[in-house]
Amino acid sequence: MTPRTNETTSDEAASDEATEETTPVEGELTTEEETVSGGGPRVTEGAGATAVPQTAAGYEPEGALPPDEGAAHPAATRPVGTDPVAAPRSGRRVAQRAGIAALLAVALTGGAIAVGAVRDKAPVAAMSVSAAVDPGALASGDPDAAIAALQAHLKAQPRDSDGWATLGLAYVEQARTKGDPARYPQAQAALKRSLSLSPHSDQALAGQAALAAARHDFKGALTNADRALAENPYSERALSSRIDALVELGRYGEASRAADTADTRKPGVPVFTRFAYVRELRGEVPAARRVLEQALGAATSKGDIAYVAAQLGQLAWNQGDYKSALTYYARALAADENYLPALEGRARAQAASGDRAEAIKGMELVVSRYPLPGPLVELGELYEARGAAGDRERAHEQYALVEAWIRIARANGVDADLDTALAAADHGDKKAALRAARAEWARRHTVHTADALAWALHVNGHDREALPYARRATATGYHNALFRYHRGMIELATGHKSDGRASLKSALKLNPGFSPLGAATARKALEATK
Repeated sequence: MTPRTNETTSDEAASDEATEETTPVEGELTTEEETVSGGGPRVTEGAGATAVPQTAAGYEPEGALPPDEGAAHPAATRPVGTDPVAAPRSGRRVAQRAGIAALLAVALTGGAIAVGAVRDKAPVAAMSVSAAVDPGALASGDPDAAIAALQAHLKAQPRDSDGWATLGLAYVEQARTKGDPARYPQAQAALKRSLSLSPHSDQALAGQAALAAARHDFKGALTNADRALAENPYSERALSSRIDALVELGRYGEASRAADTADTRKPGVPVFTRFAYVRELRGEVPAARRVLEQALGAATSKGDIAYVAAQLGQLAWNQGDYKSALTYYARALAADENYLPALEGRARAQAASGDRAEAIKGMELVVSRYPLPGPLVELGELYEARGAAGDRERAHEQYALVEAWIRIARANGVDADLDTALAAADHGDKKAALRAARAEWARRHTVHTADALAWALHVNGHDREALPYARRATATGYHNALFRYHRGMIELATGHKSDGRASLKSALKLNPGFSPLGAATARKALEATK
């Protein structure tokens, strides 16, 4: 695996990076000790703190996941990404690629701030200080406005530990919603400042858990969530981060118990969505849907409505129910017309429904605002599937942007090996994909890492080694057509013709439009093996 350069390795390094990264501009907070400049597993993020009188447990069957089996998907999407992508050979393409990387860097720093300008938000002056320091206001409000108000408050009250903790959480939320990993060092510096003022602050410890999860440091997230819960067993952020960490570490039985505990202590939208995902991992789709519908019925803020409706859209899309998916995404966008996960999900559902022109138009909008690996790869594959003049070059530009994003993410402390493994296997350096997949598997055993390792082994010609991982990826009943497709192709490559055909048929039956390129490949493989 390529060494990670310029990566934050300690609280002190992150504080220095946050201090030195930029010259303070208007709207930034500066103190004598520190400058924190203002401005994304599925790690389930977002969703405000809407109280729900019922718990989720009454809406689904009991049961436990098999130990060490299940799936994990990091932040706001279920990611598909890449790292070292095959470089264009001509000098012109190299120059273009450098220009793309530069534009991406702008989009992920200063340019990302402009995205918030199009959102519905109250003027900063209208936000009270008490609202600014309320962590529950972050996910259901506007992180930009919250950050500006917090900066003004902390300039006047620099020893407000809770204010610094909330500022750190606001940076994490801003990074998640805008795909901007450059905010993570600022979050780390703010949380460090909070703990220096109040070493036992459950808000700051929960913020550190959320930050670690956002950076894919799930062991660190679990440690900090447990520390926060030792101080405050009812911390919604810590309870949620603990579920996320256990899921992303592949400890699914513990994640299920953690979801039950959180549902008992703090029922609400953030816990409901995680509770539903743990059920989805078991293949209990109706139960997951019921819990999410309960959460949507209880949601009152625009942020919560958009978030939960988009989760329902994703659940429907995974089952190949594109009509329902589009209905839920429309509900999310009615609450927030600029909610990027809903815009991305709508484009995927349009593509799967055969409306490629609208899908490309929608995904182009998403990547212009939210240049993360998942939508970038999806757009590249949509171009390849369309095959019009210039589309191949357009596709390679998207894959080059993925590489640039991963470099920026790693420079800001994000573990991007899973992103690297999946799309590099299909669109770049296959050996690098395998190195990244092995490295990620060494850290955590989830079905997403099992699937990534299986596919990376397959494209490198190691099919017999790949098959057990492909089978593990599909072992829990989690409904994922991509996993079934990967397993089917590996089964065919190892001579298991009957099994391979069954897996490919299952993938296409579950979600016939699961991938712009993969679905077509699955159909061709079935035809070839008749």
